[in-house]
Amino acid sequence: MAIRPIFVPLEGRKGHDGRFRSGPLVERVDIEIKWHGGFAVSQKQKNISAIHEKALGMGIHPVLEISTKSMQEVGRRLSAFNLKIEVDGDMKSLESVYQSCKVFSESGQHEFLMDLDSFKSKRSIRELGKGQIIAFRFLGKKYDTEPKNAFYDWLYLRAIAPHEEWIKENLNYKAYSDIEFTPDKSLNCQARAVAEFHALSMRGKAIECARDFDQFKSLLQMAQREDEL
Repeated sequence: MAIRPIFVPLEGRKGHDGRFRSGPLVERVDIEIKWHGGFAVSQKQKNISAIHEKALGMGIHPVLEISTKSMQEVGRRLSAFNLKIEVDGDMKSLESVYQSCKVFSESGQHEFLMDLDSFKSKRSIRELGKGQIIAFRFLGKKYDTEPKNAFYDWLYLRAIAPHEEWIKENLNYKAYSDIEFTPDKSLNCQARAVAEFHALSMRGKAIECARDFDQFKSLLQMAQREDEL
């Protein structure tokens, strides 16, 4: 047996003007399934189906898998390994840009990784990165490592924000899963990032948060504090 989470975007609480404004961005729902071991795509898709079937039984439907193993094309396209982000007028792999932004205490930053493909950049950082990640640097600006998932999620917002109208029309899902995310081993999660975008879009804040890291970080910190209450 194994437990994997799905992430449900939340509209939040209404302000005095009737618009949704505050509250946690997403609800994490842990799903326990019988795990199909192995690295084959077919095995991972069995686990995805099991998660979605269990969620259906809990009244959460439909659920979209966000990874290269998704059975839906939109889920594969929204994977960080396929998604592109604009950097100085060029479209780069989101995963590669993220890896290139890491600043290590010993080896520093490895900016050239943004020009590699997604899989090669992730493999390379394991060899190149020495010491602790002490910051992120993107387009000459330094970003905090706290909250731990803030910078990754913000890059994700930047990548998909230009497509908000298309996403609003096509992402009619109640929750999102990511079969590659292991909660006790992983930090970043594609499904959580998409669910956060969905929640921010419902609140009318997706574009402004994509433009302003500090605003997104503050909103995320506030949402996390309220989620703990």
